[in-house]
Amino acid sequence: MSMTAKEAEKLFEKLPKAELGFFPTPFYRLDRLSKELGVNLYIKRDDFTGMSLFGGNKVRKLQYLMGDAMSRGCEYVFTFGATQSNHAMQTAAACRRCGLKPVLYLVAIVKPDEDDLRANLLLDRIMDAEVHIVKIQAGETEEEAEDRAVTLAREHMARLNKEAGRHVCYEVPMGGASPVGSVGFIEGYVELEKQLSAMDIQADYVFHATGTGGTMAGLAAGRNLVGSETGIISINVSAKDPEYPKRTAVLANESLKLIGAGITVDAERDICTDLNYYLPGYEIPNEAASEAIKLLAVKEGLLTDPVYTGKAFAGMLDYIRTGKVPAGSNVVFWHTGGATALFAEKEILGDLSK
Repeated sequence: MSMTAKEAEKLFEKLPKAELGFFPTPFYRLDRLSKELGVNLYIKRDDFTGMSLFGGNKVRKLQYLMGDAMSRGCEYVFTFGATQSNHAMQTAAACRRCGLKPVLYLVAIVKPDEDDLRANLLLDRIMDAEVHIVKIQAGETEEEAEDRAVTLAREHMARLNKEAGRHVCYEVPMGGASPVGSVGFIEGYVELEKQLSAMDIQADYVFHATGTGGTMAGLAAGRNLVGSETGIISINVSAKDPEYPKRTAVLANESLKLIGAGITVDAERDICTDLNYYLPGYEIPNEAASEAIKLLAVKEGLLTDPVYTGKAFAGMLDYIRTGKVPAGSNVVFWHTGGATALFAEKEILGDLSK
């Protein structure tokens, strides 16, 4: 059964939580773009989560992940991503806030220049995270390199656990996409529902970028928890296999079980992903995203990035302009952060400076 936002909030008290961010994040209407596009376009500013200037959606997950790690008496937190991973950088920041030691295994999809570190990788180094760069070997796919990074990290964790004579390491999966992590976005959707209610708005659609699926799982679970009828459109930023929606639904249901919620998520009914906007690939810019980034910047003075939010915003624009989203609809763009990619390697940035 669904419940009110106030009733739902009590469920989150069951899990240990590190207070890391600044919530609720801002939510408001984009007046100029709304007029131009013929919809009521709102933005949820999860780029303002904190802890530092460089916040993002992962902070919601990390509050519960760090809480879990500390409750288990861990000293090290291991996680994974690309060299410019927002998740890895935010994990390093969360660890430093909580007195834990961050260890990052990062796949070099775009090869960084060790003499000219940029964006998130620079921030990782400033925070003195232990960074291991995993280069993609000849004939190896990105997915295979990611799997090898996890293997190397687990061997490292096993050594540290053996030396300590107990479990001192906590593993956070790529993107924080775990049952514990996704609870943060169940809570996030409840937060949005309260903001919508306070403004007397019923959202017709929520658009956001999706990678590993942890945010998408939490949003779908949160929507069902409060009985919302809002359509959630998840714009993919990388290639996915056909089982991806089913895995996301499983993750959502595991998170709901953790907080004792008596509802479920169904892949066919509740998960809507769109793979039409990420090409030519992850961390590779495209023209539509570049145009979307510039449009939002010029019309509203807001910045998105070429890897995640730019592509998601481009997808949303296409839905609106082609009539998939009817005129007059109430549309929410969930800004998941990541604008540090605007200062990353040229291969990631593309032609935005032209």
